[in-house]
Parts: sequence; structure tokens; C-alpha cells
Amino acid sequence: MTEKLFYQDSHLAEFEAKVISCEPADRQGKSLFAVELDRTAFFPEGGGQYADTGVLGGVRVVDVQEGREHILHYLEAPLEPGSHVTGKIGWEERFMKMQQHSGEHVVSGLVHSRFGYNNVGFHLGSEDCTMDFDGELTKDQIAGIESEANRAVWKNLEIKTLYPSKEELDSMEYRSKIDIEGQVRIIVVPGYDVCACCAPHVSRTGEIGMIKLTHVQRYKGGARVTMLCGARALEDYRVKQRQAGEISALLCAKENELPESVRHLKEEVNSLKYELAEKEKKLISARAEMIPKDGRPVCIFAVDVAGDSMRMLMNLVLEAGHEVCAVFHGNDADGYRYVIGSRTLDMRSLAKEFNAAFDGRGGGKPEMVQGTARGMEDEMRAWILEKAGAVK
Repeated sequence: MTEKLFYQDSHLAEFEAKVISCEPADRQGKSLFAVELDRTAFFPEGGGQYADTGVLGGVRVVDVQEGREHILHYLEAPLEPGSHVTGKIGWEERFMKMQQHSGEHVVSGLVHSRFGYNNVGFHLGSEDCTMDFDGELTKDQIAGIESEANRAVWKNLEIKTLYPSKEELDSMEYRSKIDIEGQVRIIVVPGYDVCACCAPHVSRTGEIGMIKLTHVQRYKGGARVTMLCGARALEDYRVKQRQAGEISALLCAKENELPESVRHLKEEVNSLKYELAEKEKKLISARAEMIPKDGRPVCIFAVDVAGDSMRMLMNLVLEAGHEVCAVFHGNDADGYRYVIGSRTLDMRSLAKEFNAAFDGRGGGKPEMVQGTARGMEDEMRAWILEKAGAVK
């Protein structure tokens, strides 16, 4: 069995080992080499935490997986069996993962003790960490958990690792998501959590740095909480501080006045949108008034009339007594959007023929059809005026 140095010292970043075997292997869609060592400080994927990476014998380690009795390191090049090599794990990434995982224990322990909810899912991703609980949590409750979790960090408590006997385990209260065969490893954060766990942890809670719960949402009848700890929390703060500074400069407002400035800006935008919509209605009405009221089919190509305004213009033309009105927006190169309507005729058959003639797509109700088409403006106008006059 591979000796697991990461359990002896979670802060061990460099070690010496003997290569037991090396075999070609396909992993992550790549041709790699599976290397077994007699001992390793590389933590394999497990417990919701992705594997350590780093360098082994000068070769990059891209993945680590654990079998029943051994740990396999997946390398980009082979190593000679029987040789002695130096392993160096990617320490910054490893320490960051230990910060997240230890922080998760503190938070999950608090949620369990305060609300009785169990952690039923944990995922330590490349950007954040999520915890799933089997009960709902409000934002206010999460804020309280966050405050107490950081108090645990400030206390700089020693995080203990226990390997209890079966008899000791039977009398011990601890959290665990699965049934575990063989020796159970227990991580204890004094006063906050006792939980079965296979992953490396920081030595003291102070190393977590800071615990920030950034989001909570309903998830499968419970709650999913997103968390950032230590280096990740610091980077998140830097990003948000930079963004707040940029917004502050754009709005010519102090950072602590940003919410009020944004509310004021939103009110101005809504007011301008309303004024613009009212003016557009007047322009559309004026445009409709300019069309001779002779009842004949009307076909309008407009670059300044789009969206709901197309239907508005069509309806005003129809209300003026025209039997058919078609409104187009676009250009010959990129294609057109169209809306065609009538108060007395069924436009669906007309739309079907039009789509077939001009590579169109769309449909609708008897009184109105809409869609897209491609063609020349003059050809589509001539087709509409000719066919519309023939529709019965």
C-alpha cells in the first residue's frame, strides 16, 4: 500500500519516494503514464476535493487517483521503476484547498448545531466551494453563520485528527455523509465540528484566513451555499473593490453612495424610456397618417421602425381601412423581420407562400403573421402588393 504522507503532515510540500511501477494510461483524453510510488504527499481526488498537481521526478503531475491499495499519479512522461524521485506538490493550490475544506467543516458544523441540517453535498471547484444542506437557509441565517464561523478563525483553534477504535467510534457523535468501511478518520474543530473526512486540513483555524459566504439559494428542497476562504476570499474582495472603484468613477459618486446613485440613475433611465416610447408612438401615428387612405394593400420598409413599433404601425394602417399591411425592418444583406396583418383576411396562407419564395421562417394567427426572410426589398415589395391584392 502507498504510504500516505499527506496524513502525517498536511503541510509537507516536498518529499522523496521510490517508483514502484509506471504504465501507459489514458486519462482526461490524453496519453499519460500511471506511476505508483511507495509513499506520496500528493492527495488523490476524493471527498469532494479535486486532486493535487505538481512535479514528480521533474515531470508534471496532472492527476492523482486512489485505488483499493495504491495511489496512481498520472504524469506527462514516464519514470523508471525502481528509481528514487523527488515530488513537489503545487503548494499554493494545496494550501488554498485546505483553507476551503477546513472552512467548510466550520460552517457545516455550525449549520448542523444551530439548525439540525446535514451537509449532503460538498464540491470544491476551481473557483469556489459549494455546500448542500437538507434544509432551507435564509440570507439572515447565513449572515449569522458567517459571523460565528469567522470567530472560530480568530480563535486560532488547533484542528485535531483522530483515528478512533470501533468501540470509541460507536460512542462518538460525528457527522458523516456515507458509511465508511475500515478505519475512520475524524477531523475535530473544537467546539464547532466533529466529522469523518479523508482530506488534508490546515493545522489551526487561523490558517483559514477568512470565511465569506457569498451566495445561498434553494436547492433540491434544501439550500446550496457558496463559500470562499482565505486566498480566494481576498481575491474576491480585490475584484469587487476594483469594480466598485470603476463604477464610482463612472457615476462621479463615493463608493459608499453607490446604491443610491444607481437607484437615481435607474429612475432617470426609466423616465427617459417612457418619454422615448411616447414620442415614438407619436412618430408612428404621424407616419401612418401620411399613407393615403385608399384601402389598398400597404407594404412599408423602415430602418427606424422595429420590435413592437412594427405591430403598432401595422395596426394603425389597418384601422385606417387598408385591407392588408406588411411592415419590414432590416436590409438586403442581413435579411428582414416582418409583420403582416389584416382585419378581414387569413394571412397564414400568404405567409406560407412568402416564406417559400424568400427563404422565410415564421407564422402566426389568421389576423397577423410575423417572421424573418431574406431577399431584395424591391422584389419583396412587389410580391406582397401583388399577392395581398389577390388574397380572399
